[in-house]
Amino acid sequence: MEFTEFGAGGDSRVLFVLGWGNRPHHEHVRWLVDQLAGAGYVVDVGTIPDHGSDFAADYLEPTQRRHDATDPDRILSHSTGGLVAAHLDSPAPRVYLSPWWGIAGEPSLLQRVLVALPTGRPVIPVPTDPDALGELVTDEQLADGPDRASPAFLRAVVDAQERLPPFREDSVVFCSLRDRVVGVDAIGRHAPAERVVVYDGGHEFFSSTGRERTVEWVLATLADGPDALSPPRSSV
Repeated sequence: MEFTEFGAGGDSRVLFVLGWGNRPHHEHVRWLVDQLAGAGYVVDVGTIPDHGSDFAADYLEPTQRRHDATDPDRILSHSTGGLVAAHLDSPAPRVYLSPWWGIAGEPSLLQRVLVALPTGRPVIPVPTDPDALGELVTDEQLADGPDRASPAFLRAVVDAQERLPPFREDSVVFCSLRDRVVGVDAIGRHAPAERVVVYDGGHEFFSSTGRERTVEWVLATLADGPDALSPPRSSV
């Protein structure tokens, strides 16, 4: 894990755990970080390894150590980062962006065979689907992202999904019903409807054209938690 701090001088601290393949220098990730810093937060951005094989050792424990050393007021996470954030031991309220709490769709027989291979090498091709991420996705973003996943990584993710802790009442989830990257049904099973904000876009709201609307709700829920959703609203 690597951590990069933005927004020195802010009044509150946010631990922001990125998704698989996200980088702080990506244009649209940086756009969201700048929105957070502009709202008065010190933003501690965690970049996760692409091919970790042990969920605890490679993802959870480094994030927990950073959390304990910096004592954030809020936790924000995206995709795989949302799986890490769900397992953190922390009193801080959480906002999840398209968390990877379940696999999208049913894996094929070939995919099941590949995932069972006893290797940590990235040998499973990852489909390139820019539209699934969002209409604003950049070539740099796609080039930087991993094009293959390791069986060990996917097994570690599935194991962490199966051990997902109970949903906390101070948490809020943002997701798109058009998400083809993570299992939206798994979000629906884990989070109560009154804690879910539906936005119009791809897997990455910050790479989607409706992001200006959605970020207002993200900032509101970071500031006020679920109270910002009373009465329940969507960002569509």
